Amino acid sequence: MDLFYFVVFGALGAVVAALELSKTSKDRINTSPAFNSFKNNYLLVYSLMMAGDWLQGPYVYYLYSTYGFGKGEIGQLFIAGFGSSMLFGTIVGSLADKQGRRRACVTYCITYILSCITKHSPEYKVLMIGRVLGGIATSLLFSAFESWLVAEHNKRGFEQQWLSLTFSKAIFLGNGLIAILSGLFGNLLVDSLSLGPVAPFDAAACFLAIGMAIILSSWTENYGDASENKDLLTQFRGAAVAITSDEKIALLGAIQSLFEGSMYTFVFLWTPALSPNDEEIPHGFIFATFMLASMLGSSLASRLMARSSPRFLVAPSKVKGGRISFAGCLQLLGFCTFEACVGIFWPSIMKMRSQYIPEEARSTIMNFFRIPLNIFVCIVLYNVNAFPITVMFGMCSIFLFVASILQRRLMAISDKPKMESWTAMTERDPEAEPLND
Repeated sequence: MDLFYFVVFGALGAVVAALELSKTSKDRINTSPAFNSFKNNYLLVYSLMMAGDWLQGPYVYYLYSTYGFGKGEIGQLFIAGFGSSMLFGTIVGSLADKQGRRRACVTYCITYILSCITKHSPEYKVLMIGRVLGGIATSLLFSAFESWLVAEHNKRGFEQQWLSLTFSKAIFLGNGLIAILSGLFGNLLVDSLSLGPVAPFDAAACFLAIGMAIILSSWTENYGDASENKDLLTQFRGAAVAITSDEKIALLGAIQSLFEGSMYTFVFLWTPALSPNDEEIPHGFIFATFMLASMLGSSLASRLMARSSPRFLVAPSKVKGGRISFAGCLQLLGFCTFEACVGIFWPSIMKMRSQYIPEEARSTIMNFFRIPLNIFVCIVLYNVNAFPITVMFGMCSIFLFVASILQRRLMAISDKPKMESWTAMTERDPEAEPLND
């Protein structure tokens, strides 16, 4: 493996360690023992859930390619996952508000374990089923767990500011340290132990099963709006009214969709971008490097919240095979910069969602946010062979720029009073004019 990979990884690790060790009392929040126990339990579960997800990340594209599928067919499999998240995941995730967030978290574990099992088959139809199951699981991962945490945090009477601590720690661990260890562990299973590209998926299923056991034994159930007279259609209608009636919620959804759309496009394209001529690259180690960069971002975010991106797209060489090129080195550095921004994004968007989204329909609204995201990613993947990778990344840059403009607008109106409760909105006259901020 090239020395360059170790240099980048070591440099990022040194910066993260320096940031964490240099924290002062101004960068920390004093909390109670009861909250610490609650937080640690959630972080343990969340870390196991993310381990199950991150172990798969570096090897999905690679596994499909070893089964003999081309970029177009792999793109179709990815489309199935995002399309499933948009269609079925939105419905299943929204049921969490009515049927219980704890139950939805258990459903995530079961669904994702089944998705991992399908990876043993080289049959296209079986892999497609696995992608559909994975899409449903993804919707639950990014809505049910956060909804359970916010509701339980408020139910236990903890201070609102402490939520930002849990969010930043969850991203630092689950999207940072655990992701790094998952990348290195996956690299060990596939490259060092030569167990094949399906081995990380088996390991992921084991971690998900352990996390499910902890949820069943230690978590209590909580709901959004569990009233008997609220069917699923009424929940959807109420969530739509909430989004269209409060500019802050609408802006938050647009920012999330634009940023995550760019992020998921990056997830699909980083492998062919770094090895355009079939260069030999250590997928697991590079993935771990990206997650270390994300850790750096989350460490910066925790400091910012406690105190109340360039891309390099250089033409690849024409030589097939071999080691990573100089252009690839520049791209890797650019991708690490983007991952650092991702590390800042996650705890920040979580904190804003906890402030602006009404509790009664939290999971429903959060899954509504994922609809334009999934449509965007499906369109990109469907046309993956029609445009060069540089065009794809250029489009992502435009979306990120638009998201930054919307974020400035959200900051400008954030001091305005909150909207009326979601329950009141769904019960008022449907012909009434939308609320103004």
